Amino acid sequence: MTEYVGAIEKQTLENTYFRQVLFTAQHSQLVVMCLRPGEEIGDEVHPKVDQFFRIERGEAKFVFNEKEERPVHDGDAVVVPAGTYHNVVNTSKTAMLKLYTIYSPPNHPDGTIHKTKAEAEAAELVGHR
Repeated sequence: MTEYVGAIEKQTLENTYFRQVLFTAQHSQLVVMCLRPGEEIGDEVHPKVDQFFRIERGEAKFVFNEKEERPVHDGDAVVVPAGTYHNVVNTSKTAMLKLYTIYSPPNHPDGTIHKTKAEAEAAELVGHR
């Protein structure tokens, strides 16, 4: 497929996997994510990848460069420039955080599905993002 057309809000809200790549193009990648209550993606940096986030449902905090915290909720967007350390933390104790992200350029192998954060971390240990 050379393009993506889909109901991104619906796909994001229905997703229960930690990470699922929906589409990969030459210069960008669309990924839906779901963080369980209190879960976080973990502090990370992409030296050559810009990242856009859109929160569809839930409340979270973004932590930039391990010190600056920014609260976000339904409808908010966040852009993380390449080289910026960042973490996304679901601040709810009861509700899932539903979001999608766009990497430019792609950051994960096309078709990647990590049902849980533990699966994602295991894949990173063996060199598969």
